[in-house]
Amino acid sequence: MKITDDIIYVGVNDHDIDLFEGQYIVPNGMAYNSYVIKDEKTAVMDTVDANFAEEWLGNIDTALGGAAPDYLIVQHMEPDHSANIAKFTEKYPEAKVVANAKAFQMMSNFFRGMNLGDKKVEVKNQETLSLGKHELTFVFAPMVHWPEVMVTYDSTDKVLFSADAFGKFGALDVEEDWDCEARRYYFGIVGKYGKQAENLLKVAEGLDIQTICALHGPILKENLEHYIGQYKTWSSYGVETEGVMIAYTSVYGNTKKAAETLASALEAKGCPKVVLCDLAREDMAEAVEDAFRHGKLVLATTTYNGDIFPFMRTFIEALIERGYQNRTMGIIENGSWAITAGKVIRGLFEKSKDLTWVDTTVSIMSSMSEENEAQIEAMAEELCK
Repeated sequence: MKITDDIIYVGVNDHDIDLFEGQYIVPNGMAYNSYVIKDEKTAVMDTVDANFAEEWLGNIDTALGGAAPDYLIVQHMEPDHSANIAKFTEKYPEAKVVANAKAFQMMSNFFRGMNLGDKKVEVKNQETLSLGKHELTFVFAPMVHWPEVMVTYDSTDKVLFSADAFGKFGALDVEEDWDCEARRYYFGIVGKYGKQAENLLKVAEGLDIQTICALHGPILKENLEHYIGQYKTWSSYGVETEGVMIAYTSVYGNTKKAAETLASALEAKGCPKVVLCDLAREDMAEAVEDAFRHGKLVLATTTYNGDIFPFMRTFIEALIERGYQNRTMGIIENGSWAITAGKVIRGLFEKSKDLTWVDTTVSIMSSMSEENEAQIEAMAEELCK
């Protein structure tokens, strides 16, 4: 696949994978992207997952008509992108490997005994490499989402090779909505490092970017304002969609009934979007994504062993780990003799920033009472302000 006259896609699609990074469900597989830049000197941008070494090397061979590349540029050392560095150097022993100091340090740990010798080209932040007419500038992007990450800007074709930034789940031979799977990918994998992603976006604002080539997901050429705008919202923990997410866990159905009652009350009051999520059955990464997407979140759960129901704790810990902030929140708690869920939830969020709790807390003793129904109505009123 040609991206520009000189840039060719040489990545692969993985439809055998069921869990990305051992935890994220990927029903439409994954793409491991790699690119070739053809010029007086030829560069390969990153490798692919270990399971696709021969296919990837074959793609490079086809793209270059059997010629040997001059450089392998390593932007990110995560094994789904770096696993074939040694195999590349074996096939192309004259090629030089370009990376930063932290990447080379990691490389020595992943590839014990590999000695690059004078084939090692260590670059610094904002340093450039000329391929001929193509001038590449390396921009360090630490913790987006590993410390060694850098992105590469080709000022000739105005392409940003963005490493894991702007990536998404899904293979390239399957059509699906970018926003949904890019959002799930961002908040699952990059979300903790919002400040670092913002720093990268500030650098990107100063570049004339016409194409974004990420290490996962499609090549982005049109409507770049939308993709960059989404990343600005996500990295700043901004609200993407006005609405309320109600995340619940329920043992015997009483807490679920309360959550559904609140959802109905919100819809009756004209809430623009209401999302009801059963945390025991929903993909947890999808639930986390929805929590960051919407401006308001209600947590409804039972008291469980003096704590909260396990799926709710897992959900909250995932939010906190990713810096959940700048939201309005409410609590529906349930217990049959000693209700502690609300206290536990507030304690978990104690160090989180810019959270506004609604005045009404719904406290249910086993099953909903008339008082609880009135509390739910009051909570809905607050959330709809």
